[in-house]
Amino acid sequence: MGPIIKGFEPFYDKSSRLLVLGSFPSVKSRAVEFYYGNPQNRFWATLAEFFGESAPLVVEDKKDFLIKRKIALWDIVTECEIKGSKDSEIKNYKVADVQNLLQKVKVGLIILNGGKAYEIFTKNYADIGVTYVKLPSTSPANTRFSKEEWFDALSRVFKRA
Repeated sequence: MGPIIKGFEPFYDKSSRLLVLGSFPSVKSRAVEFYYGNPQNRFWATLAEFFGESAPLVVEDKKDFLIKRKIALWDIVTECEIKGSKDSEIKNYKVADVQNLLQKVKVGLIILNGGKAYEIFTKNYADIGVTYVKLPSTSPANTRFSKEEWFDALSRVFKRA
């Protein structure tokens, strides 16, 4: 198959209270070298709306937003073979060491952004000891996205603006 592509390091702060785990960075995210880099992805707009803010547009503003809001980001796949951005194309992958991250940051909830993230996470960490929830992917390819489900999950950790 193709070359092994590496994902991103986890982005977190010692005060992070929520961990959002995606599957693997899209082509557009890899191009900007940060999570949810496709402007069509609903991730940033959804979080910003929940907190009553405008969506951050550049990477530094996204990082500031995450630190301020105590949100950590990572992907369940740290490296893999993949053509394009579709989760169905993820092959020969390595799984993130979520246990190790949770020793550094005490989150109260893990959001699994989409079915592939949930599938790989539960195969490896079903008994992790932290509450986790599968949410509809924020990807623009997902026609069944539900902002309300995201808001409900975020409300478990944060107050809505």
